[in-house]
Amino acid sequence: MRISTIIKGQTIGIVAPARKVDHQKLFEGIRIIESWGLEVEIGKYCFEKDNAYLAAKDAERLRDLQYMLDSESVNAIFCARGGYGTTRIVDQLDFRSFIKQPKLILGFSDITALHLKLHRLGVQSIHGCMPVQFSNPDYFNSIESLKHLLFSDQADEILADANQHNREGEATGIIIGGNLSLLVDSLGTPTELDTAGKILVVEEVDEQLYKIDRMFTQLKRAGKLSQLAGLIVGHMTGLKDTELPFHQTAEELILDKVSEFKFPLGFGFPIGHEPPNLPWRHSSLSRLVVTSNHSRLTFE
Repeated sequence: MRISTIIKGQTIGIVAPARKVDHQKLFEGIRIIESWGLEVEIGKYCFEKDNAYLAAKDAERLRDLQYMLDSESVNAIFCARGGYGTTRIVDQLDFRSFIKQPKLILGFSDITALHLKLHRLGVQSIHGCMPVQFSNPDYFNSIESLKHLLFSDQADEILADANQHNREGEATGIIIGGNLSLLVDSLGTPTELDTAGKILVVEEVDEQLYKIDRMFTQLKRAGKLSQLAGLIVGHMTGLKDTELPFHQTAEELILDKVSEFKFPLGFGFPIGHEPPNLPWRHSSLSRLVVTSNHSRLTFE
């Protein structure tokens, strides 16, 4: 289900379903959202102080997100940031009112859990930068692209440079995915990702190489790689090796896991935990073209 664009004068609800939020960065992001001609309603529990890591208690973060899902005055929902915590509440959310009047939901990283839930409901969402990043000048082009998508419903094409590890080819399919850890975390749950015939996007941050290998091994064992239409690898940010070296790069170990499959594969897409982090419509129909010169992702 494709959701209508937002227009000036409408209201953006901001929630923190995961990690604690930096107040200053969020308010700077809110000023930018307001400069677009939009109103902002902040979740009641975005700024709780009694929690060490999470933005608020599970029940409070759940209450905030549920309110925004149900509210007739809130036209879109921006998740303030990721981190960890969305999976602790996602199965308790009630989408009955939301599905009657769906609205755009924005986020990435830990918000991948919410994208997968919405995909199960047949609702598109937006994988892209979140308000705590809006004022960072390094993300200027990413935010401009996001603004264009929000107001025009037209997603800019996403290009990636040629990579020696790419596998050339073309694929068309529904695009899903996000953070690798959250994709693997979904296995065996009500929001388990369905990859058959899909173009899968993966990105990751601050993980050890052997854990990247383990997660791709788990996806393969679970049958999530064999029927892909295509694979897109975004930023693999801050990956680390162990004292006993793994002796494979992220590109090499990913290629090893998909070597028996024939779908196109593009590395180095500007998606993930470093700038640029270009936005895309999760669950939309897309086309991936990988050539010797570049990789290109376009949207229907």
